[in-house]
Amino acid sequence: MTWNEMQPLLYDNTLDTLFMVWWSTFYAVLIGIPVGILLHLTGRGAMLQNVVVFKALGTLVNVGRSFPFLILIVVLIPFTRLVVGVSIGPTGAVVPLVIAAIPFFARLVESALREVDHGLVEAAQAMGGGTWTIVFKVLLPQALPALVAAVTTTVITLVGYSAIAGAVGGGGLGNLAYTYGYQQYETTLMITTVVELIVLVTLVQLLGDLVVRRLARRGTRTTSVRVGLRRARTEEPAAVTEAA
Repeated sequence: MTWNEMQPLLYDNTLDTLFMVWWSTFYAVLIGIPVGILLHLTGRGAMLQNVVVFKALGTLVNVGRSFPFLILIVVLIPFTRLVVGVSIGPTGAVVPLVIAAIPFFARLVESALREVDHGLVEAAQAMGGGTWTIVFKVLLPQALPALVAAVTTTVITLVGYSAIAGAVGGGGLGNLAYTYGYQQYETTLMITTVVELIVLVTLVQLLGDLVVRRLARRGTRTTSVRVGLRRARTEEPAAVTEAA
């Protein structure tokens, strides 16, 4: 196969891979952050400690993380068809990708929040900060660099998952490598696909590292906590006065 023949195939399937990774990352972050926050808040010694909720949610997350992705795609075929109307192609692959990524990302969020200095949380509570004030003004700003690193790790993981999905009808670079590279013995195309995936993962990692360094350099943690505690001090008493 010549380069002119490979070029449109690489272009179309690269767009399919980017489509799958983008939307699965979007929904995984959208859902995974609240799940991770809830895991952190309901843990032992946390502000909303609840053993039942923590264990139930933790069990779901652990099961989701341990489920083999290839089997998950097959198991979810009826659900995928119900949600998006198809079970194959890039659109059909987004559903299992999201379901696989949510528990993975939620654990990373929980770990990031757990690393926040507990003394800052206690200081915010002493100033009258409520649970959600502490979450949005202390925990999330403090954990922002770690959360960006978690998103980076999730995107890289989803690139790999998308290749697996492509090999079973999901489209994208995985489908290209399997259909042409493996089944039709187009070695050059397979190598090109592998190199493109490596380049994609490397670019994502470099971009994520750059953002994390920028956040740390700008003093995001110190500034956010200072502003958050100041607002907590002024807003919480006002809320108590209004309630009275």
